[in-house]
Amino acid sequence: MLLDNDQFLNELIKLFQNTRSCGSLFLTLKRYHGQTKPRPGPRQSRRQVPPHQPATGTVVAAGEAGRGGGAAGGEVSCLLRAQTDKRKISTVVHAKDVNSFHMQLGTILKANMDGLRKPSRVSKAKAMP
Repeated sequence: MLLDNDQFLNELIKLFQNTRSCGSLFLTLKRYHGQTKPRPGPRQSRRQVPPHQPATGTVVAAGEAGRGGGAAGGEVSCLLRAQTDKRKISTVVHAKDVNSFHMQLGTILKANMDGLRKPSRVSKAKAMP
């Protein structure tokens, strides 16, 4: 379910509270180009290109193959997803809102990740026989 940034943060707090006793919460952050469906690749039949002649065409840079130019207006956005066993929420953060959203998200993560166990440290005297 795609939410507004503030609604996403409020729902994220609720998801953290619901999974505090048991369960897992997964956060995913990725670059978002603005397309919702994959674009089909170019189709070539075997009859079009004879086996003894190489295919000619334009050379595409490695990072741009199969990608659009970006989101509408050339602005790149971030897609943030939160997923539990029963619920999925997501939001799109635009480039102008990244700093404020990141500060709010960091505050929420610091407040709700207090249940993690600290690793046990072995003293050097015990480790060396």
